[in-house]
Amino acid sequence: MKHLEKESKTLLIILILLIFRGIIPIKAQYEAFSFNAVNDTVGLNYDPMDSVEVSLLTCSPHEEIYSLYGHSAIRWHYLGQIKPGANAEDWVFNWGLFDFRKPYFVLRFVFGLTDYELGVFPYDYFWPYYKEYGSSVMEQVFNLTNEEKRHLKDILEDNLKPENKVYRYNYFYDNCSTRPRDVIEKCINGNIKYAQREDYSPSYRDMVHSCVRNHPWAAFGNDMLLGVKADMKTTLREQEFLPENLMYDFDRAQIYSSGEYRPLVKERRILVPPGVQIIEQDFPLSPMACACLFLICSLIILALEWKRKRTFKYWDALLMLLQGLAGCVLFVMLFSQHPTTSTNLQILLLNPIALFFIPAVTRRRSNRWWKVLLTMATLFLLGSFFQQYAEGMLIVALCLLLRVHINLKYKA
Repeated sequence: MKHLEKESKTLLIILILLIFRGIIPIKAQYEAFSFNAVNDTVGLNYDPMDSVEVSLLTCSPHEEIYSLYGHSAIRWHYLGQIKPGANAEDWVFNWGLFDFRKPYFVLRFVFGLTDYELGVFPYDYFWPYYKEYGSSVMEQVFNLTNEEKRHLKDILEDNLKPENKVYRYNYFYDNCSTRPRDVIEKCINGNIKYAQREDYSPSYRDMVHSCVRNHPWAAFGNDMLLGVKADMKTTLREQEFLPENLMYDFDRAQIYSSGEYRPLVKERRILVPPGVQIIEQDFPLSPMACACLFLICSLIILALEWKRKRTFKYWDALLMLLQGLAGCVLFVMLFSQHPTTSTNLQILLLNPIALFFIPAVTRRRSNRWWKVLLTMATLFLLGSFFQQYAEGMLIVALCLLLRVHINLKYKA
């Protein structure tokens, strides 16, 4: 999947991008697409669907931040002979297109109002990108009857209509992996029976962590935005928001039709083998290392304050400013339609309320903020039993509790 900036950008951009995956906005021309080759076959008494292969393409991740989750698409490939001058059919149907140039794109994304669309373009335009970045492309050829292929052809054509090709993107529930699955399920004359994975019941957070395991700041950004719901166990169907899981489930799925079973996938191929990937270094310090440095700095300042018997009010003001600004991001996400962000207990610690108390703290007029912070930090620590926090956040809570202690001791 393609799009956007690299991980070395500002934390705000990271926080926005980490739950955002899709490919670069290629505006495929619907007018250039057709299934005409199926109708322009050579010979009579021949069903052209005999020469059509329909498959799922699963593209492995590469090191760009936007590609860490992989990508899925459907390939429609006509292998038969066609009349001279007719266009061959080897199309890729991709539900991961978007246009970031649309008005208020970032604002709409923050509130979960991003629209994606289905695009179609030649296969030869699709695979070179993944080869360039060292990603593999796996193909699973479906075991479909000719009737099911015709039904799929009708579904794809209907999906490509201007009034149907745009859909409201949802990171976990409706994306470029779930859309191909749903289309294939609709064309089947019967039901798809999936093999349950008894040894695999991860949460959404677990699956996201597996994708960003080599990118600690990406994991940090995800964990900052994801709330309590991200720690709940998922079902097999929910796990298929990841292309890798969908590929795994399709390999083991059976089609049940007319009292008989047949494999959903009849053949699996490697279209693009894994290549060499250029791994760019992240920020040299991990979130935990930064948290530990913050703790050391806090202890040094605490020791100086203890010696002076007076607090550094501008240090407190700086911490409150950062705490409040981060809280504004989490507060906005409470109203987002993105899944699993509506109940995020980290807002107990990172809260915009801190911004309103900065004047009182700098003027040393009130201890009320420190009592509020003590309550919020205590609730935050209790919340760690229900939600997995971003790496280092418990250390941040400890540092803020030290500020509470020293300020209440010396009456701010």
